Amino acid sequence: MLNGIHHVAIICSDYEKSKDFYTRVLGFKIVAENYRADRDSFKLDLALANGTQIELFSFSGAPQRPSFPEAQGLRHLAFTVESVAAVSQYLTSLGVEVEPIRVDEYTGKKFTFFSDPDGLPLELYQQS
Repeated sequence: MLNGIHHVAIICSDYEKSKDFYTRVLGFKIVAENYRADRDSFKLDLALANGTQIELFSFSGAPQRPSFPEAQGLRHLAFTVESVAAVSQYLTSLGVEVEPIRVDEYTGKKFTFFSDPDGLPLELYQQS
């Protein structure tokens, strides 16, 4: 029935900062960018080469996401990568704080976590 995930929606606190992070740092391509005057809000559609998309929204006055301790709901967003070590090193070179690389005890695959500008937990997961 379900064929995959089309997109994940993220509400950010600083639209330009998050737009830069997801495009320049993570390499998402802009599909569409719309300003919705009735909501005083931007909606930015971003995509990876495989078609996975993120909808980035700006809503003034949106409350911060409770993360620590973790709250119920979406825990994190994970991206598959060829090399966790290489992408971690790249992110670190751009000033992004990346946790030490760990190994999944069930799959034997490497993974690590970092955060977007609003503290949203993001994961790098070894593809093969």
